[in-house]
Amino acid sequence: MNTGILPTCPVETTLTLISDKWKVLILRDLLSGTKRFGELKKSIGSVSHKVLTAQLRQMEASGLLTRTVYPEVPPRVEYTLTQLGWSLKPILDAMQSWGEEYQRYSEV
Repeated sequence: MNTGILPTCPVETTLTLISDKWKVLILRDLLSGTKRFGELKKSIGSVSHKVLTAQLRQMEASGLLTRTVYPEVPPRVEYTLTQLGWSLKPILDAMQSWGEEYQRYSEV
């Protein structure tokens, strides 16, 4: 796991690992199970191939997901959350609950 030098503040550490909006959406999608690159790209939408690849590589280097390449033609690549990645589920659940509440508040 390549984490580099992490901030001393735990909140900042978390933000360093998942602060990009694409990373949060990747986590959201992988919480329902293993996905192929194309499935992630389709689900996330407007992210470019290059950016999605970079985000997935960063998350793999951080230990949040694993990348499995199957020796097929064409190669099949799948992404799965690690135990560390799964440990972010309560944070994403809280973000979803807060977002739903905010949406209701904003409609008033």
